[in-house]
Amino acid sequence: MATRIVGLEKRIADLQARLPKHSVPPAMMIELEELEEALARLKDEETEECS
Repeated sequence: MATRIVGLEKRIADLQARLPKHSVPPAMMIELEELEEALARLKDEETEECS
């Protein structure tokens, strides 16, 4: 699971680096939101497994 978290964090960082400062395409914002939600779910699952 940790490798999936690292992978998502890298994809998020890459996407954020490619975001234009103005007029961000909606598809990029949607992708970023989906990646961040997936990352949050994985971190929650990891926390639950450790408890």
